[in-house]
Amino acid sequence: MQPQGPAILLRIYTDEGKRNGNRPLYEAIVMKARELGLAGATVLRGPMGFGHSHAIHTAKIIDLSAKLPLVIEIVDAEDRVQALLAALGDMRDIGLVTTEKVQVVHYGGSDG
Repeated sequence: MQPQGPAILLRIYTDEGKRNGNRPLYEAIVMKARELGLAGATVLRGPMGFGHSHAIHTAKIIDLSAKLPLVIEIVDAEDRVQALLAALGDMRDIGLVTTEKVQVVHYGGSDG
Protein backbone atom coordinates (compact mmCIF):
# COMPACT_ATOMS: atom_id res chain seq x y z
CA MET A 1 0.00 0.00 0.00
CA GLN A 2 1.16 3.52 -0.69
CA PRO A 3 2.12 5.53 2.43
CA GLN A 4 -0.46 8.21 1.57
CA GLY A 5 -3.23 8.73 -0.96
CA PRO A 6 -6.47 7.15 -2.11
CA ALA A 7 -7.40 3.68 -0.91
CA ILE A 8 -10.41 1.47 -0.23
CA LEU A 9 -11.81 0.59 3.20
CA LEU A 10 -13.36 -2.87 3.25
CA ARG A 11 -15.72 -3.62 6.13
CA ILE A 12 -17.14 -7.06 6.79
CA TYR A 13 -19.90 -7.31 9.39
CA THR A 14 -20.27 -10.80 10.81
CA ASP A 15 -20.40 -12.51 14.20
CA GLU A 16 -17.95 -14.50 16.25
CA GLY A 17 -19.95 -17.70 15.96
CA LYS A 18 -19.64 -18.03 12.18
CA ARG A 19 -17.14 -20.54 10.88
CA ASN A 20 -15.33 -21.36 7.69
CA GLY A 21 -14.54 -25.05 7.89
CA ASN A 22 -12.76 -25.77 11.15
CA ARG A 23 -11.77 -22.18 12.01
CA PRO A 24 -13.65 -19.00 12.89
CA LEU A 25 -14.73 -17.05 9.81
CA TYR A 26 -13.03 -13.86 10.97
CA GLU A 27 -9.74 -15.75 11.34
CA ALA A 28 -10.06 -17.25 7.85
CA ILE A 29 -10.65 -13.77 6.38
CA VAL A 30 -7.69 -12.19 8.19
CA MET A 31 -5.39 -15.06 7.22
CA LYS A 32 -6.50 -14.80 3.57
CA ALA A 33 -5.79 -11.05 3.61
CA ARG A 34 -2.34 -11.75 5.02
CA GLU A 35 -1.70 -14.49 2.47
CA LEU A 36 -2.58 -12.06 -0.34
CA GLY A 37 -0.19 -9.44 1.06
CA LEU A 38 -2.72 -6.80 2.08
CA ALA A 39 -1.48 -3.96 4.28
CA GLY A 40 -3.29 -5.15 7.41
CA ALA A 41 -6.59 -6.16 8.97
CA THR A 42 -8.31 -5.42 12.27
CA VAL A 43 -11.13 -7.39 13.90
CA LEU A 44 -13.36 -5.32 16.18
CA ARG A 45 -15.70 -7.03 18.65
CA GLY A 46 -18.94 -5.28 19.48
CA PRO A 47 -20.71 -5.60 22.83
CA MET A 48 -24.14 -5.42 21.19
CA GLY A 49 -25.77 -5.44 17.77
CA PHE A 50 -28.31 -6.93 15.40
CA GLY A 51 -28.41 -7.74 11.71
CA HIS A 52 -30.89 -8.68 9.02
CA SER A 53 -32.66 -11.16 11.33
CA HIS A 54 -33.15 -8.37 13.93
CA ALA A 55 -32.06 -10.79 16.70
CA ILE A 56 -30.18 -8.89 19.41
CA HIS A 57 -26.72 -10.17 20.28
CA THR A 58 -25.31 -8.82 23.52
CA ALA A 59 -22.43 -9.39 25.93
CA LYS A 60 -24.62 -9.54 29.02
CA ILE A 61 -23.15 -11.84 31.65
CA ILE A 62 -26.25 -14.09 31.69
CA ASP A 63 -25.88 -14.84 27.96
CA LEU A 64 -22.58 -16.74 27.86
CA SER A 65 -23.35 -18.27 24.46
CA ALA A 66 -23.62 -14.87 22.76
CA LYS A 67 -22.45 -14.65 19.20
CA LEU A 68 -21.21 -11.10 19.44
CA PRO A 69 -20.96 -8.88 16.38
CA LEU A 70 -17.60 -8.48 14.69
CA VAL A 71 -16.39 -5.95 12.15
CA ILE A 72 -13.32 -6.73 10.08
CA GLU A 73 -11.67 -3.63 8.61
CA ILE A 74 -9.05 -3.69 5.89
CA VAL A 75 -7.58 -0.67 4.09
CA ASP A 76 -5.50 -1.08 0.94
CA ALA A 77 -5.33 -0.20 -2.74
CA GLU A 78 -8.48 -0.95 -4.72
CA ASP A 79 -6.93 -3.74 -6.79
CA ARG A 80 -5.74 -5.56 -3.68
CA VAL A 81 -9.14 -5.26 -1.97
CA GLN A 82 -10.85 -6.56 -5.11
CA ALA A 83 -8.47 -9.53 -5.18
CA LEU A 84 -9.38 -10.31 -1.57
CA LEU A 85 -13.10 -10.05 -2.30
CA ALA A 86 -12.69 -12.50 -5.19
CA ALA A 87 -10.82 -14.90 -2.90
CA LEU A 88 -13.59 -14.68 -0.29
CA GLY A 89 -16.27 -15.60 -2.81
CA ASP A 90 -16.45 -19.22 -1.67
CA MET A 91 -16.93 -18.36 2.01
CA ARG A 92 -20.58 -18.87 2.88
CA ASP A 93 -22.74 -16.74 5.14
CA ILE A 94 -20.11 -14.02 5.47
CA GLY A 95 -22.51 -11.20 6.40
CA LEU A 96 -22.69 -7.60 5.18
CA VAL A 97 -19.70 -6.46 3.11
CA THR A 98 -19.14 -2.79 2.27
CA THR A 99 -16.43 -0.72 0.65
CA GLU A 100 -15.80 2.98 0.60
CA LYS A 101 -13.16 5.28 -0.77
CA VAL A 102 -10.82 6.68 1.84
CA GLN A 103 -7.76 8.89 1.92
CA VAL A 104 -4.73 7.47 3.73
CA VAL A 105 -3.14 10.29 5.68
CA HIS A 106 -0.45 8.28 7.46
CA TYR A 107 0.65 4.66 7.19
CA GLY A 108 3.41 3.08 9.20
CA GLY A 109 4.79 2.84 12.66
CA SER A 110 5.63 -0.18 14.75
CA ASP A 111 2.94 -2.80 15.22
CA GLY A 112 5.18 -5.75 16.00
